[in-house]
Amino acid sequence: MERRAFRLAQLLHRLLFGAVVLPGAVLGQGVASSGASAQPKRPLPEGVTPPLVEYRDIAAEAGLRGIAISGSSTDKNYIVESTGTGVAIIDFDGDELLDILLISADRFEEEDPEPRHYLFKNLGGLRFSDVTQESGIEHTGWAQGACVGDINDDGFDDIVIPHWGQNRLYRNQGDGTFREESANRGLTESVQRWGTGCAFLDFDRDGDLDLFIANYLRFDPAKTPKPGEGAECRWKGMPVLCGPRGLPGESMSLYENDGSGMFADVSQQAGVETEKLYYGFTPLTGDFDNDGWTDVYVACDSTASLFFHNQGDGTFEEIGVISGTAYNMDGQEQAGMGATAGDFDLDGDLDIFKTNFSNDTHTLYLNEGMQMFIDETVTTGLAVNTQYLGWGTAFLDIDHDGRKDIFVANGHVYPAVDKAGVGESFHQRRLVYWNYGRGRFHDISDAAGPGVTDKHSSRGLALADFDNDGTLEIVTVNMHEDPSLLKQFSPVGNVVVIDARLESGRTAIGSRIRVESGGRSQIDEVRSGGYHISQGDTRVHFGLGEASSADVTVTWPDGSEDSLEDVQANTRITVRQGKGLVKTVVLRGQQAPQSKSDAKPEGPQSVKSADH
Repeated sequence: MERRAFRLAQLLHRLLFGAVVLPGAVLGQGVASSGASAQPKRPLPEGVTPPLVEYRDIAAEAGLRGIAISGSSTDKNYIVESTGTGVAIIDFDGDELLDILLISADRFEEEDPEPRHYLFKNLGGLRFSDVTQESGIEHTGWAQGACVGDINDDGFDDIVIPHWGQNRLYRNQGDGTFREESANRGLTESVQRWGTGCAFLDFDRDGDLDLFIANYLRFDPAKTPKPGEGAECRWKGMPVLCGPRGLPGESMSLYENDGSGMFADVSQQAGVETEKLYYGFTPLTGDFDNDGWTDVYVACDSTASLFFHNQGDGTFEEIGVISGTAYNMDGQEQAGMGATAGDFDLDGDLDIFKTNFSNDTHTLYLNEGMQMFIDETVTTGLAVNTQYLGWGTAFLDIDHDGRKDIFVANGHVYPAVDKAGVGESFHQRRLVYWNYGRGRFHDISDAAGPGVTDKHSSRGLALADFDNDGTLEIVTVNMHEDPSLLKQFSPVGNVVVIDARLESGRTAIGSRIRVESGGRSQIDEVRSGGYHISQGDTRVHFGLGEASSADVTVTWPDGSEDSLEDVQANTRITVRQGKGLVKTVVLRGQQAPQSKSDAKPEGPQSVKSADH
């Protein structure tokens, strides 16, 4: 009762004070930062020992060479040069080896190298080859993020790349090449806008993939002050690029798919086109209230973040303030960059983690159900770092113990910060928070290997199992550098990987997967987007600890279910809607153990199908 009363008191505080913070209010600098002090790091409880974790950056030996361009590498005069770019994971040629699309933006002045995107084909064995030129993917200006989905159910995933300018859609032609078809597909705008992140979703549950695009602000270099020319163009007394505060805000966009891959802008009638007051970065999809309909959370920079609750009738209601996800627990705006969802406390619903600017904490929103979230950043041990500027982030089970941990990529926006004497740097390390249960995290970054402690100015991030061994690699975009590819080299527990496919064979974006093993129940979803304007592996990974098998239930976007019993650990299974298990692959370098208590002869697992 006391805990619940405290929750209600927090909500009352937010409604009385948080809701009166005006989006875009001028508070003496161009970016929101609470000035919070870091909380002391708590010692681990007696008997709790952190796992061995060793991440190494293997990008160079893997063949990932490609400079991510985002404006000038030394002097950034405009905000579009600072936000960076994303990365997308796609099996573009259908060989079950995941490929990498690295996005580059542009420059205002000529400088080597020239901006370009990079499509890296996975050759197997953690080796990649640059196939951009023959793929048909071209550089088209100030690109930002990327998302992946099969827009016309032809069995090949397509790509959307938001831009400051016109967004781009590349249709996969099924022969290893792409064709740019934005105008033909209804995705061009009559005015220039600044799209940042995107996500595919089936918001109306009609069986095809619709598209959500976050928009950042209305930007015109000719009308934007130069560094130091206003209050929004200074930071800690230092002249810096202007914004986002002081620049005109934006609203979000939703495009409905007619089933053939043609899109229509339904933002207004669907309730997504808000007043143009927000600086949207990363859209994060998920069924956050367990009602069977996909909602959308948008991490916004220096304004209230947005929570679009899907009402199940083709419309959304924006409930960021009421839900508790618009501000932090003190009712303050934060400079939201990246966002990720996961059930870190194993209570059956998806929680949200959001990265923010430096001199602030990142934020963990605990899902209380009934569209109510509580900021539990401090109580969960995640307020121990405030000196880092966070971008891409992910819930992932680093040690496969069945609990979701957190990874954060960091990097400053002002190159001049290195000489400013303010105790911050342009290149920053990454962060790893280990979930040891009891609703608590512990910062193990110092002992997580050189892939974590090495410093970069990172932006986009995505997870994928590139070598099909059951452990997730982490690929990050590093501003004006080659990307990083982090491999975990320490021992991990057992795992099961689910590749959920609709009846047509398309990746089942929006499906909910439940895995039960060793007395523990986990959930996750197949999603597009998230991280920071990026997209990762759509095959869903679940750590099992020492458990040798698991029961798996897939709830499809239309509400039907397929259930499988005694799925062996260390396997990747393909589940097809209405057909159940259609393929089992033992993960490379792993053994699929049999349960000691009830070993069964090899053969297909029992399959149950059900409709709701």
